[in-house]
Amino acid sequence: MANPGGVEYDTPKLHCLIKIPTLAFFKMITSRIQPVWGIDLGGTKVEGIIMVPGAVPETICRMRIPSGSDKGYEHLLSRIVELVDMMRKESGLQPARIGMGTPGILDPQTQTMKNCNSVCLNGQPLKKDIEQMLGVPVEIANDANCFALAETLYGIVHDVVPGAQVVYGLIMGTGVGGGLVINNKVWAGRQGIAGEWGHNVLDETGDPCYCGKNGCVEGILSGPALERYYQKLSGKYLPLKEIVDRHAAGDVYAAQTMERLVTMFGKAIASVVNILDPDVIVIGGGVGNIDLLYTRGVEELKKYIFNNRVETVFVKPKLGDSAGVFGAAGLVA
Repeated sequence: MANPGGVEYDTPKLHCLIKIPTLAFFKMITSRIQPVWGIDLGGTKVEGIIMVPGAVPETICRMRIPSGSDKGYEHLLSRIVELVDMMRKESGLQPARIGMGTPGILDPQTQTMKNCNSVCLNGQPLKKDIEQMLGVPVEIANDANCFALAETLYGIVHDVVPGAQVVYGLIMGTGVGGGLVINNKVWAGRQGIAGEWGHNVLDETGDPCYCGKNGCVEGILSGPALERYYQKLSGKYLPLKEIVDRHAAGDVYAAQTMERLVTMFGKAIASVVNILDPDVIVIGGGVGNIDLLYTRGVEELKKYIFNNRVETVFVKPKLGDSAGVFGAAGLVA
């Protein structure tokens, strides 16, 4: 087995990080806990992890390589296989199953991918193809579900609400999505779209969305949507971070943009709270870093839920960029 002493190294060409901590190695050889494998399939990279699961998982091997998704579906498949082969070679381990997070949804009925922003995946039987190529079973969930699962099993949820039964994970960044975890398991739903809050219609008079509807949550609360709104008011484009800074400095247009964010957030998230009544809502993505969501946004929520108070716990994530790949491994933990 490679590198049992815990040495860490980085190979820029392969964007490779391999680590077998002493504790993880000891756990593997002295217990029945089996290491689990996860793959996070992103728009620009494919990242893999082998870890020993637990409240604080121990990383055995972690690697990433460019996905090359712009070169088509077959090329993307070959990159996944290449990454798994690299992990096998470096760790000396063989996977029994692999969890995979994807930028879209595996349709439970057709067993093909849909709603993927890596468009080469849409309509493709990814699960079937990659299982045949790797020779092992693969469990697939979208990236928002993997985010929610990671923060539930290994992240912030343990810290704030131990034993939480229902966790909803939001990603508010370039796009807006959501994932649902019930009793430590991803709940995908009959059509695979459970938790897809970003394409609820929030304002029918809003801009057209790529999904075919007008005024989706994503088209109002995503980072680019807020930047467009500020530009419409001021005549000047600014990145979201600068808009937030200008709000603190008293910019009237930035204030109006932040007011739109918190009022629309309260109205939009009320549908999630009314239907699911989650213990915890974890907000990831760049927009999720805006502190007003956790104060003014929650105050706005009070206007729309079917209760006289808000007991839902709203938190920022703990795992950062690690959430996707940890959540993918969590699918088979």
